[in-house]
Order: sequence, then C-alpha cells, then structure tokens
Amino acid sequence: MRLALRETPDVFGALAEAIVRQQLSTRVCEAIYGRLCALFPRSQRPTPGGILRASDEMLRGAGLSRAKVLALRDLARHTSAGSIPTLEEMRGLDDEAIVERLTVVRGIGRWTAEMLLIFRLGRPDVLPLDDFGVRKGFQLAFGARELPTRAQLAARGERWRPYRTAASWYLWRALELPRA
Repeated sequence: MRLALRETPDVFGALAEAIVRQQLSTRVCEAIYGRLCALFPRSQRPTPGGILRASDEMLRGAGLSRAKVLALRDLARHTSAGSIPTLEEMRGLDDEAIVERLTVVRGIGRWTAEMLLIFRLGRPDVLPLDDFGVRKGFQLAFGARELPTRAQLAARGERWRPYRTAASWYLWRALELPRA
C-alpha cells in the first residue's frame, strides 16, 4: 500500500473522481472514470458545466450508476452555486468546516470528505473513525479481540493529536504486517 498526496487541480474534479470510485475496484473505477473523462474532450475531465449539460444517457453510457449520476449532478449544482469551497477557500477553513460544507452534497459523506482532507489537501490531523482499514489496523496493532468502536478509536486518537493523519497511515500499514 502506497499512501501519497494526489495533485488536485480543483475540488470539483477531486470530488467527482471520489464519487466515481466509491465501492468499486481500482480497475473498474479507472475504466469508468476514463470513459467519463472522454466525454469531455476539451477539458479531458468532468467539469460542473459539462456534467450539467450531459444527458443521463451519456453519463450512464460511461458506466455510471443512476445514483452516481445524481450525485455528480448535485455536486455540479453546488459547485456552480458557489457552495463548495475552492482550494484557496479551504486553506482558511478548519477540517470540520470543510466536512460540513462538502457533506451537503448527495453521495459525499464524512468518509469521502476525510479522504479529500488526507490525500488531496494533506491535512495532518484527520482520523477517519468510520474507515474499516483504520479500525482493522487498530485491532491488529493493539491486539484487540474486536474492532474498536468509534468512541474507543476517537479516545485513543486524542493521544495522537495533532498528527492523527500519520497515525491513520500507520494503522492502514498495519494491515500489511505478517501475521503470526
């Protein structure tokens, strides 16, 4: 597992890709995202205006489910209306404010917002309490019999402030350790 920041030209593009990637294998989502980008030859990626102008048939033809089409359209509307902060605006917002602003969009929950904070914005103090890999890594690293609850993970995470993103990374990596 390699964890690295991914360049983010804009928030819309990062969130659109995150929506497409939800609950799909890497290979499948790369194919679908590639077909989606091909629908927009000028920009070579989806844009708010492009998503709003595209027909449902075009978007579904790229392999998107009905739910993902609805989510992308909602994201495009929110972005066009200015309710999604730009990268520049995000620099002045704390993590929780960003999560609150993003999760008003259909298809974007707390986990998706936290992944943006970690992998696209490089925020240092994010502990995704609902991430299965983080929870499983905690169980393995600390020899727990069961997965930790959100409350247990949050309590332990207080010790790791202000570097909970690094702790998350180590917990993800714990999944790769050889088991006795």
